[in-house]
Amino acid sequence: MQATAEPIQTARGTAFEVLAVFLRLGLSSFGGPIAHLGYFRDEFVLRRRWMDERAYAELVGLCQFLPGPASSQVGFSIGLARAGWAGALAAWVGFTLPSACLLTLFAFGARVLTGSAGAGLVHGLKLVAVAIVAQAVWGMAHTLCPDRTRAGIALAAALIMLFSAITTTPAAAAQIAVIVLGAVAGALLCRAASEAPGAPLSVPVPRAVGLAALVLFLLLLFGLPLIARDNAGMAVFEAFYRAGALVFGGGHVVLPLLREALVPQGWVGEDAFLAGYGAAQAMPGPLFTFAAYLGALAQPGPQGVAGAALGLIGIFLPGLLILVAALPFWQSLRERPFAQAMVRGVNAAVVGLLAAALYQPVWTGAVGSSADFAVALAGFMLLTVWRAPPLVVVIAGAVAGVVLAYIR
Repeated sequence: MQATAEPIQTARGTAFEVLAVFLRLGLSSFGGPIAHLGYFRDEFVLRRRWMDERAYAELVGLCQFLPGPASSQVGFSIGLARAGWAGALAAWVGFTLPSACLLTLFAFGARVLTGSAGAGLVHGLKLVAVAIVAQAVWGMAHTLCPDRTRAGIALAAALIMLFSAITTTPAAAAQIAVIVLGAVAGALLCRAASEAPGAPLSVPVPRAVGLAALVLFLLLLFGLPLIARDNAGMAVFEAFYRAGALVFGGGHVVLPLLREALVPQGWVGEDAFLAGYGAAQAMPGPLFTFAAYLGALAQPGPQGVAGAALGLIGIFLPGLLILVAALPFWQSLRERPFAQAMVRGVNAAVVGLLAAALYQPVWTGAVGSSADFAVALAGFMLLTVWRAPPLVVVIAGAVAGVVLAYIR
């Protein structure tokens, strides 16, 4: 009660202050984007009083509406409001760097995972990915599809994705179609329950800067494919940028986009992809740092640390650009009922997209026996019923994979 009684700290802070706070959060924030938003609320609304409850709710609403990593976008905005552009950069670096470094190190270690123990470890991490994605589908369906209309949108999205997998339709095209159709369905069918807009969000972004960020976002989205034709490193960067620009619904939804961008081209192997995704669950901070692992392994490209940096910048840049573009215009837009309805439709479609991804490639790439299913089911129950930390589930799944490799 005492924390909520203190006045809001309207004085500007320093970039170093922002970096210190977000670096600590980057080292300790386990549990995925929803958990990260809870950590942020406790730290910046209740404890430090950098903003009030309504302003924070508005910021979260905006970042859920936009493509990109929602928790990182919220953190970037908090740093921007607290210490300007230097604070925004400090918030992103502090929250992102720990898990990005750890996943880059894992990429180097993954190359030496050979023999029964190494194969079992990789397989165990793939089974962990099954449990994690199943938990994400379960939780998002409960939150984002609370009525028959949105459940129907989710089901239609899943069916489109599943049928596209057995046709010649490119997965990326099907994903874009699902998101667009979800927005249209939401605008037509989900306008009944409107929410009142929150308090104005105060961030130092002029409208001219917002428009410039939007222009840059679009130039890169449509211009990078042309540049990437004759440059291997730029092709990798473009793949990450495209994935980051099309992700709605958080880190788990980036899985099918990144797989479509990298695995069919042979830039990253299927086993290495799913093993890294499983390992990413053990890391604090944003799940989008999975791109550092993929960039370190991707061929053709710079690989190593340079490749990790390329992947990391590529996947985060579009979400941050579109956030900067939206901040000056968000308040007036979110008061419109049709925008709120479109958000509901897109969120429901995202649930269907993720449900389809749970089957292909996550389930089909990992579960091949009753023992595999038992490990994945145990991980799912640990996460959803016993609320075990993801790190515990990752370690247990890795150990189970090694054991299965020796007893088969």
